[in-house]
Amino acid sequence: MSRIGRKQISLPEKVEINIQGGGGVSVKGPKGQLSWTLPGGINLEQEGATLSVLRISEDREVRAMHGTARSLVANMIEGVVSGFTKELEIIGVGFRAAVKGKALDLSLGFSHPVLHPIPDGITVTVEGNTNIKIEGIDKQLVGQFAADVRSYYPPEPYKGKGVRYKGERVRRKQGKSVKR
Repeated sequence: MSRIGRKQISLPEKVEINIQGGGGVSVKGPKGQLSWTLPGGINLEQEGATLSVLRISEDREVRAMHGTARSLVANMIEGVVSGFTKELEIIGVGFRAAVKGKALDLSLGFSHPVLHPIPDGITVTVEGNTNIKIEGIDKQLVGQFAADVRSYYPPEPYKGKGVRYKGERVRRKQGKSVKR
């Protein structure tokens, strides 16, 4: 049995969970509400302030989704209680970012500015033109938005320019050397 899938999930006092018959799960907390449908063969049982993720059969697909389903439900609960945050840094001369309405405006050395739309459920703040803070209650949405912004100009190994996660280390390479 999956080690992660066997772990029980504790419910904080502020969280309300609603388990529908068709595998639907909705979680409501102080920061908002999330809903998701459990994969087939996976059930969720609530006993007081704890949740258990159980599987009905021992099929390969059901066993594979057991730990994943438990992690996704735990992330939903954590998201509505405290939320998730990703921070990005922009490094390079003339590189900057700004929030314009419902889009993130990035100047990354291209001949045109890059406008990346901000999806609903995410708040983006820019500090000092180079530090981007992405916050939201859906872990997947926050991570995907950060990865999309980073993909416009990933950090390059020669000068270290580009968009990187805060604290990310970029291994630098030696440039060309002239042999005489």
